[in-house]
Amino acid sequence: MRRARSTKIVATLGPASSGEATLRALFEQGVDVFRLNFSHGTHDDHAQRLRTVRRLEQHYGRPIGVLLDLQGPKLRLGTLAGGKAVLETGAAFRLDMDPTPGDGRRAPLPHPEIFAALADGTELLLDDGKLRLRVERHGSDFAETRVLVGGAVSDRKGVNVPSVVLPLSPLTPKDRDDLAFGLTLGVDWVALSFVQRPEDIEEARAIIGERAWIMAKIEKPAAMEQLDGIVALCDGLMVARGDLGVELPPERVPEMQRRIVQACRRAGKPVVVATQMLESMVQAPSPTRAEVSDVANAVYEGVDAVMLSAESASGRFPQEAVAMMDRIIARVEASPSYRPGIEATHQPAEATTADAVCASLRQVAELLRPAVTVTYTASGFSALRAARERPAVPLLSLTPSLATARRLAMAWGVHAVRVDDDVHDVGEMLQRAGRTAQTEGFAASGDDIAVVAGLPFGRAGSTNLLHVHRVAPC
Repeated sequence: MRRARSTKIVATLGPASSGEATLRALFEQGVDVFRLNFSHGTHDDHAQRLRTVRRLEQHYGRPIGVLLDLQGPKLRLGTLAGGKAVLETGAAFRLDMDPTPGDGRRAPLPHPEIFAALADGTELLLDDGKLRLRVERHGSDFAETRVLVGGAVSDRKGVNVPSVVLPLSPLTPKDRDDLAFGLTLGVDWVALSFVQRPEDIEEARAIIGERAWIMAKIEKPAAMEQLDGIVALCDGLMVARGDLGVELPPERVPEMQRRIVQACRRAGKPVVVATQMLESMVQAPSPTRAEVSDVANAVYEGVDAVMLSAESASGRFPQEAVAMMDRIIARVEASPSYRPGIEATHQPAEATTADAVCASLRQVAELLRPAVTVTYTASGFSALRAARERPAVPLLSLTPSLATARRLAMAWGVHAVRVDDDVHDVGEMLQRAGRTAQTEGFAASGDDIAVVAGLPFGRAGSTNLLHVHRVAPC
């Protein structure tokens, strides 16, 4: 199941994509990583879907990544009398901790952490930004606001505070329970919602350890102020444009997306662009031209993966959405302007042995055009540093760790294969690389391959060898 493209596809599972036949079709159409969205569904639902993914993995002999996406803290209004109220533009409106159902003049807001972080002039957004309030006076358990943009609002609608870092853990009690369950199942990635600061990653890492890689979801403007620190501590990032587009003016979201992608490419961390990529395909068998351009632009930027949400989880055309995304990626990567764009946005290597070797690998790939580049990796480090360089030929990653192979399903261009950990010297390594390159369909007898590894074998982060090898007959 070798993909004829480098950019990966993440697809969310849900009611429209739960059966084994559907998951099989989605994988065959091009899915590299399946997302389990713990904002919806039960533990039993997710466990059944993950078991199906693992059966597909065994059937096809290909590592498949699984991403657990945690819900994160949800800030919501309390109840309203009659279930809804109308806020008039220009009117005064009070928020407080009193649980009495609200009306058009006040409403309960059962989140003391919001009141603790407010300042006069802070703007609050209700119902995905449809209504806007400005704080005029506040205390530890109330806020007197002015309605800037009014309208109807109903019970339990979401509240966003764009300009404030809230004193909130990214892990609610529900998240901790979901995380413990997911780690027991053996998920490969954990997406941490509403990350605001590097300390949020540290909190999650203390629980997760090395059992999964952490993906920070950037959906709050506050996170952008500490982006480099967040990138340094996580294993990958997701440009979660849903809430980011609520808390920022829409015209700023593309700029933020580009900043996040560039930061991840500089650091060599996988980056995923998500939310509304082919949204119209929830109901229609074809996307809009604007959606196709959105996916294509992300691919041109050199992202590691693009993601489907409702399109594959609850839409009417999940298989068609995956197939469309696969075709868009393939078309972009075959375009004459793709490689020049990737080269133009290439980030300078760091002054390390690993990056020196991988930068040389990029030059070898450009000058000699070997059939494939091969990395030997236990932790995934060598493969990620090689993928950071975006070489012009395919990347084949050999690893003795099935967990590493599954995690690398998220990384640009990496075709990961689990191999036995029985290589003892460079000669054996080169022979193994040549045989695997042939059996996986990347090379034929007499082709050159470029091999990257670390000596001594099995030591994480020790990438220090680059060898051009001519493949012998199997």
